[in-house]
Amino acid sequence: MSSFLEHVLLQLKEEQNNVEKLIYIVPSRRAATFLKKHLAIQLKKPVFAPKIYTIEEFIASIANLQYAKNTELIFELYSSYSQITLTNKDNFNDFIKWGQILLQDFNEINRYLIDKLSLFSYLTSIQKLKKWGVTNEKTELINNYLEFWNKLPEIYNNFNSRLLEKKKGYQGLVYLKASKNIDTYLNSHITNSFIFIGFNALNKAEAIIIQKILATNSSQIYFDIDSYFFNDPIHSASHFIRKYKNKWAIFKNNNVKGISENYNSKKDIKIIGVPKSISQAKYVGTLLDKINTQTPKQLSKAVWVLADENLLNPALNAIPKNIKQINITMGLSLNNSPIVNLLEAIIDSYINQSEKGFFYKDLQKLLSNPFTPMLIKKGDVDYFKIIKNEIVQNNWVYISEKEISTILPKGNKFYDLLSKQNIDTLSLIKVFRKIIFFLKDQLTIKKEFLHLEELYHIYNITNHIEDNLNLYKLKVNLKTLKSLFFELINSEKLNFEGDPNQGLQVMGMLETRVLDFDTVIITSVNEGILPSGKSNNSFIPYDVKKEFGLPTYKEKDAIYTYHFYRLLQRAKNVYLIYNTEPDVLEGGEKSRFINQLLTDENIKKNVTHIIASPNVKSDKIKDSTVHKSPLLLEKLKLVASKGFSPSSLTNYIRNPLDFYKKSVLGISISDEVEENIALNTFGTIIHDSLEDLYKPFVGKTLNENELEKVKVKIDDIIKQNFIKNNCGTDLTKGKNLITYKVIIKYINDFIDNEIALVKNHEIKLLSVEENLSIELGI
Repeated sequence: MSSFLEHVLLQLKEEQNNVEKLIYIVPSRRAATFLKKHLAIQLKKPVFAPKIYTIEEFIASIANLQYAKNTELIFELYSSYSQITLTNKDNFNDFIKWGQILLQDFNEINRYLIDKLSLFSYLTSIQKLKKWGVTNEKTELINNYLEFWNKLPEIYNNFNSRLLEKKKGYQGLVYLKASKNIDTYLNSHITNSFIFIGFNALNKAEAIIIQKILATNSSQIYFDIDSYFFNDPIHSASHFIRKYKNKWAIFKNNNVKGISENYNSKKDIKIIGVPKSISQAKYVGTLLDKINTQTPKQLSKAVWVLADENLLNPALNAIPKNIKQINITMGLSLNNSPIVNLLEAIIDSYINQSEKGFFYKDLQKLLSNPFTPMLIKKGDVDYFKIIKNEIVQNNWVYISEKEISTILPKGNKFYDLLSKQNIDTLSLIKVFRKIIFFLKDQLTIKKEFLHLEELYHIYNITNHIEDNLNLYKLKVNLKTLKSLFFELINSEKLNFEGDPNQGLQVMGMLETRVLDFDTVIITSVNEGILPSGKSNNSFIPYDVKKEFGLPTYKEKDAIYTYHFYRLLQRAKNVYLIYNTEPDVLEGGEKSRFINQLLTDENIKKNVTHIIASPNVKSDKIKDSTVHKSPLLLEKLKLVASKGFSPSSLTNYIRNPLDFYKKSVLGISISDEVEENIALNTFGTIIHDSLEDLYKPFVGKTLNENELEKVKVKIDDIIKQNFIKNNCGTDLTKGKNLITYKVIIKYINDFIDNEIALVKNHEIKLLSVEENLSIELGI
């Protein structure tokens, strides 16, 4: 069975088109690569290669604009917002929380060529209705809010003008400019024919541009759709293409090209339920190993599609080592890089820093990073372990420079990092740069090339942020720095090198456009992932989007439906793997697409549905035994001579091994820092305070006057026992202050009760606490 691209090129060859005069436009760069491959196979003689554009490159060439980076757009949008006259303006730190949403809305408005004045007027009227009340009086807050909506057209115009002056634009602006320039562009390309291949969901700007091109120069468009969906008036897979067939003038006298009849051909579709995401990756690893063993040639026409792209790292580790030829189209996100986590922990430490120092949880998070020991270790002294132990043993809830200086020598990288107070954004970026250069030297020695590549990208990101802050002369707080940092990190990928024409392909869903494979494996086929479900990250309400023809979640679902079924059209072996343990983060129940396959009378004969589970080897559990050596027997006798507490005997009955570790070897459970006084510590402080107060009365008879004098010492003795049992605790505020006051009240009440008792009784204090023992004859 020929692929869609082969089918298109064969038709063009039959029409005897001059290849050198054709301009091909495809949805993605991956599609362009495969198109070049098929062209090279088809051509029998040397020719000048035709121009092949992705749709975004093509639109940018018509508009004669460059795409601006997202961070640059945010800064430009804020500059436009700052220039508008408003009674109250947000600073950049507040603006960044909603600026990204506004940018997305501007993008959609332009891509769909919406009448801006009508839409902004509509939105302003909606906001007025929302704030409408019984009286005509409006608060200052409401007036400022409505003023902002009235000024929205001015912000929009200023923003677009600033970008056009620089010959740059966001996607929507580029598409808007291209729709205006299309006639001029066509006049300069009279001799060329344009071939559009494999498009589905087009925005209004794309639709208008393509229609104008199709009306001239023998240009053509080939849709990749099966007649099974195209002839179904309600199937979402053909939602957009049916709409173009009914509305585009070119199709009044011409048939839609690219329609095939492959979906109903014989297929083997397996639907596999597997618990959790990692298990899905492991299952595919086993499946690939099986395919490679039985039919290795099958892998050259196989694709693993990650509906959830966060599964890439587990997927790479799951691919069997005997599969040598792999091409990974998607990039590895920097999000989960330990170096990024290190810098995030540093930012968080400074964000949560108080006048008392760094919060211990932030420092513990920083210390738990695998790269931190490189910053701390010096020679044979492991300062890393020393700091961790000191925090727990001294119960440091907050760690100041003073505490750090008692452990680390000055000049240590980690000391330099923690010795800064009230650091500003640009200074912290300089700290990042020092850490990056230090880690670069360390990682170069260790030849950690993947981490070095991550460092290079992170270094560029920090420079980009600093350049923009200086260029726009903005001062931002550390929370905003964190937002900007992760805005860029999320868009940054580590790209893999490979041969796209050979071996197993690993892709995201969008990269599969116009590509065909015999074996298709899709993971994370769950609701909320495939399709992604409802999301409305926009200032424009759903009903307004419907009114003005903007896309909603329904159109988004139709896009996912098309991509899913298009992959299945020409495939022979299909494996759809979903998570049987749905949760909020990893998607919901199995996807509606699976249910559609299971209930489709024409296709369900090819479908097998199974639930897979990993092989569990049940080894016999051997009883743990501890040989009683002479040394151990001596230790047991020593413990017995001191006596056994009821809790230790209970521990022995419940689990002798725990008794051995705790009571005999003396291994205690690791301590944790107490932010607030724990119940057992609360009791210990009361116990020790009463013991200190009553020690002077041992062997004496209690009297009212002496007990009254004791009450004066209560405050100091409780403070001493707080320090002894919970050092590092702040008693000046919060829950600890309440606990401190409660303990004072308890002990005062106890002494008052004692005073009341000695008025009517003679009480002699024999001892405050003694060890009592008795021999039991058994």
